[in-house]
Amino acid sequence: MPNLSLRGLDSATLARIKRIARRRKLSVNGLIVETLRRQYAAQPQEFHDLDALAGAWTKAQADEFDAAVAPFAEIESALWAEQPKAVYRAGSRTRRAVRR
Repeated sequence: MPNLSLRGLDSATLARIKRIARRRKLSVNGLIVETLRRQYAAQPQEFHDLDALAGAWTKAQADEFDAAVAPFAEIESALWAEQPKAVYRAGSRTRRAVRR
């Protein structure tokens, strides 16, 4: 395998790398190789952290949830009624809204 030399790394970053490697019981080289492989892998990374939640609801629980959030899909037309438009006068440092 080819070797890689890393220059210009500040001491604070090196200390963090060493601390993480020690905590994960890896060598500094092992941590860096693992990080580079994960970051630049040819295959897209798959995440499985939410797999336990997928499909965990019963039909009754899903129906109850759908009923609970259904009102959020309704549009209250009064909230979308046309509002008076404000006009701003330019020329002063503070802009004041003037109602028409």
